[in-house]
Amino acid sequence: MAAPQLIPAPCPRQGVPRTAAPSGVSHVRTYQPDRYTIIGNHLAQHRQLSLVAIGLAVYILSLPDGAPSDIRTLVARFPEGRDRIGFALRELEACGYLARVRERVDGGRFVTRTYAYEVPGEPVPAAPEAPADVPAAPVSPAVETEPAEEEPDRSDGEQYDKAVSVLAGLRRVDDRFTLSRRDVRRLAPAVVAWFENGASRAAVRHALTDDVPVLLRSPARFLEYRLRELLPPPLPPSEPEAPDAAPAPQWYALTTCAGECGRPFRAPAGSVCRDCRERAGGAR
Repeated sequence: MAAPQLIPAPCPRQGVPRTAAPSGVSHVRTYQPDRYTIIGNHLAQHRQLSLVAIGLAVYILSLPDGAPSDIRTLVARFPEGRDRIGFALRELEACGYLARVRERVDGGRFVTRTYAYEVPGEPVPAAPEAPADVPAAPVSPAVETEPAEEEPDRSDGEQYDKAVSVLAGLRRVDDRFTLSRRDVRRLAPAVVAWFENGASRAAVRHALTDDVPVLLRSPARFLEYRLRELLPPPLPPSEPEAPDAAPAPQWYALTTCAGECGRPFRAPAGSVCRDCRERAGGAR
């Protein structure tokens, strides 16, 4: 009988620390002396921001001062597309992680300066009255984007007020959509995006309240999902109208000349042919 062979216990993987957690995530931390960004858990674990908005905020906070962060640059950098990136920027603005302020620079030109906040709730830095060589107290990071005429401010007062009115009036359609002031302010930028793409009040109201499930755990999150996923594309430019076509010729039935010749020709009943009219004119 052959002697039994002992199987050695598997060796632990080198470089992976042991953890006392029975399940879930286990962090493998590495010391990084440089090229890192400190992100607060209030942002990384935000309960109301989408995953795209959180990732976009982390990317913007990792940029150096002066790096471009306008929507055109972000669309060229990431594959999510203009609509999703624009919605994420509006989410960050609504939650206080982003602010865009128009400022005057040399030559009387206006630019939109983007302020990214590591901690939301801080006031927007006041624009300097005259350009100076020494920058003001830095807000990490402060990025100068393209002129405001090329990238209009989406928080338009009239459109925003109309969006707030639509959201606050949803409870007239369904009592479950009685939103708090905080939810209305957070969802209003998404409704403004619908208005900018050509949607009417009735279209927004129908898209939000049509075919609502019976079990609705979070009305605000339900509305946020529909506003993001059902956002219509912008209206295409109107095509020029075709010129009016020439009227079709009118054909008459055969009738007999009411003059002297009595020959048939196409004309209204009781008409006189051209020859009889000329003879009558010559006689006169």
